[in-house]
Amino acid sequence: MRALSTAIVMLTMGVLVFGCAPSAKERQLDEFITAHVEKIKPMAKEASLASWDAAVSGKAEDYDKMSKMTLKIRQVYSDAAEYAFLEDMKESGQVTDAMLARQLGDLYNAYLRNQIAPGLLKEIVDLSTEIEKKFSTFRGSIDGKKVTVNEIKEILKTETDSAKREQAWLASKQVGAVVAGDIIRLVKLRNRAAKKVGFDNYHTLRLTTGEQDVEELDKIFAELYKLTNVPYAKLKKDLDRKLAANCSVGVRELMPWHYHDPFFQETPMVYDLDLDVYYKDKDVKELARKFYAGIGLPVESILVKSDLYEREGKNPHAFCTDIDRAGDVRILCNLRNNEAWMETILHELGHAVYDKYHAPEAPYLLREPAHIFTTEAVAMFFGRLSRNPAWMQGVLDLSDAQRAEIEKVSDKYAQLKQLIFARWAMVMYSFEKQLYANPEQDLNTLWWKTVEKYQFIKKPKGRDEPDWAAKIHFAIAPCYYHNYMLGELLASQLHHKLARDILKVDPDKDIGYVGQKKAGAFLAENVFEAGSVYHWNEMIRRATGEELTAKYFVEQFVK
Repeated sequence: MRALSTAIVMLTMGVLVFGCAPSAKERQLDEFITAHVEKIKPMAKEASLASWDAAVSGKAEDYDKMSKMTLKIRQVYSDAAEYAFLEDMKESGQVTDAMLARQLGDLYNAYLRNQIAPGLLKEIVDLSTEIEKKFSTFRGSIDGKKVTVNEIKEILKTETDSAKREQAWLASKQVGAVVAGDIIRLVKLRNRAAKKVGFDNYHTLRLTTGEQDVEELDKIFAELYKLTNVPYAKLKKDLDRKLAANCSVGVRELMPWHYHDPFFQETPMVYDLDLDVYYKDKDVKELARKFYAGIGLPVESILVKSDLYEREGKNPHAFCTDIDRAGDVRILCNLRNNEAWMETILHELGHAVYDKYHAPEAPYLLREPAHIFTTEAVAMFFGRLSRNPAWMQGVLDLSDAQRAEIEKVSDKYAQLKQLIFARWAMVMYSFEKQLYANPEQDLNTLWWKTVEKYQFIKKPKGRDEPDWAAKIHFAIAPCYYHNYMLGELLASQLHHKLARDILKVDPDKDIGYVGQKKAGAFLAENVFEAGSVYHWNEMIRRATGEELTAKYFVEQFVK
């Protein structure tokens, strides 16, 4: 048994380092946790299955069941007497056992987030479920014909006619008008709930109960804004010239639809080599399966329960879900054989192996990632490989000449991808913070001011539509997006650690990790198994030797 698993077993058995007996408070808390897990565990599994069924079917009855189960669980966490018990435990200072204290912190935050009047809680759950259903089942249209998200993205990637590109971009925004009013109402409901427990708005509540500090995040994003301004402007200037030439327009005529996805959050494949050509005749699912098996993290049991290809009514995006914290982990995708979906399946399986390989000895409540952004970090670490020359050569059996061709553009693509995403994450963080601060303001104008500031993308003349609302995260993953950026920082930190200390190679060299079982074992033993046993920064320190830092991301991509 590995050292961490042994430590977990000892802690859960109540073996204390100094031989002290548990306090009365600790015994009470232990009994509370046992009863709570017995109650919540089957409910959580049923809710996860209901959510999964809704996402894959799009059926109203599945969404109704999902809403009912979500409400049922949140009602458990809204119990005022149990919250008071946990608050008393927290304030007593008598819970000194590390494992109990960690579970107490998680439970306290979960109950704090849900101290909402029953009527208001039901309204929030029902409305958020309705919005999610609309997102999953809505399809934009071009000239009266419905189009999928994949079809819209394909037009934006390949079409050279600006008018057709504009139609596709407008189709991608049509869902915004359908859900905007509901999202604003949901924001107000969430704010009302947050103010009831002493927070200025829901954004602050969500970050605080997620063990994050608003001021610290503001500082991180302000620093990234400053560091990326010049390199981003330089790379975008070069990119814009290519995009303009591709569509036979002047650089000053470039509009949002001239970029290769609806929000300009992905990297246009415009340089000397389009990486899609390497994937178009391959099975991206099979490539991902073989790669994960090769690093000692097999994913067959995940894929067999997953739903991977698009169809009418199904959620058009991608996600990973841990059904029961006991091994039933699944991913949802809408795969096509191209680089973007190669990245996506690697990304989602990164989430999945994190969930799959938690130490089973860990308490149920701590059998989850240390933080939302730490699982994003692992997903991004693996997702980056889809355009890594060493990885592509290893999994696609490319020749040295083909690898050399990819290397001519790979560094530029990698840097451009990270800078584009960093600026996009700034848009999301800044806008959402202001959305919750004042949902009554002119959000359409605010959105475009924010886009222009961070992404250097021009607002279409006369445009006054809720384009911001077309981003699903505002509705179903509130106050989450900044975690993607923190995940990128940690992904670079993990790469540096793995390269330098585990594989003993230069972190600046292309490392594909193909067949590197040492890398898989390190992640499993130092990140995945730990689950949420430690605070996220303590887990990072134990795994990498230092707390979260931006320096490796800056070294890798901000040049």
